[in-house]
Amino acid sequence: MGTSKGEAVELEVAGRTVRLSNPNKVYFPEGGYTKLDVAQYYVSVAEGITRALRDRPTTLERYPDGVDGESFFQKRAPKNLPEWIPTARISFPSGRHADEICPTEPAAVLWAANLGCLTFHPWPVRREATDHPDELRIDLDPQPGTDFDDAVPVAFELRALLDELGMRGWPKTSGGRGIHVFVPIEARWTFTEVRRCAIAIGRELERRMEGRVTTAWWKEERGERIFVDYNQTARDRTIASAYSIRPKPHAPVSAPLSWDELHDVHPKDFDLRTMPARYAELGDIHADMDTHAYSLDPLLELAARDEHEHELGDMPYPPDYPKMPGEPKRVQPSRAKKGVGEGGG
Repeated sequence: MGTSKGEAVELEVAGRTVRLSNPNKVYFPEGGYTKLDVAQYYVSVAEGITRALRDRPTTLERYPDGVDGESFFQKRAPKNLPEWIPTARISFPSGRHADEICPTEPAAVLWAANLGCLTFHPWPVRREATDHPDELRIDLDPQPGTDFDDAVPVAFELRALLDELGMRGWPKTSGGRGIHVFVPIEARWTFTEVRRCAIAIGRELERRMEGRVTTAWWKEERGERIFVDYNQTARDRTIASAYSIRPKPHAPVSAPLSWDELHDVHPKDFDLRTMPARYAELGDIHADMDTHAYSLDPLLELAARDEHEHELGDMPYPPDYPKMPGEPKRVQPSRAKKGVGEGGG
């Protein structure tokens, strides 16, 4: 796969050669996995992760000294970016902007892996329309006292809801305890409208699975339930891509799933060591996602019903956001009782 060049090696993928420095540096001490192991993993799932990232502004979660070292999120494209990796300008809620890399080929993933990138965080937009998401991403996040097995029934209820609305979702493990369901949508709505749809989904799941699902932004109110993290659809919030390695000791990966297998799997089934064989056998099981694009109109109608029939309006944004129009007070209930200022969730 590679030819040795001093301490570095060169890997070729899809017709392009990428230099990998310090290939023997250990990134995952528990499994003994090296930088070269990480790079070769990404070669093994090249088409799948490229499909997940293609033309999307992507934040790099970098661990240059491995999972036990310092880490940081790189939003702005590095100065030494190769000319063959395009960028797109994205705007943050603050009004500032940045040019982020937009992978279009597997070599871009390898190039980032050489910088110590383990997890790729793509925006739900493409570089030609950075203000209009083309994915609705639902994050089912188990709270303390719950686990992946508690999220599975919620995912199936979500599937039923989407089916009723004439939509389809593609599930994957988060790489932790949670489940992500991605719904491809037409790129004609704003981040605010997409977030409104995520809130509507969460509220409907709360009604259907009372006591098991919550949309409560404040942790003190969530209890032992599955949290539908609607703020993951807010501008500048991203979710780890399919096939991304997560920075945990056993090198788990965010694994695309079919609905048929969701009952029978566990997140620990999928890691840097096991995913290549699964991918070699099954290929990218989310490959058809890009051939669909659903309308958000049915979900926007559900949101409108919540507002008119149940008097349910907007919900708090993340703590680093500017105050948004129509947003309720951003102060957790226990502090509000004491008259304390605004905080985060």
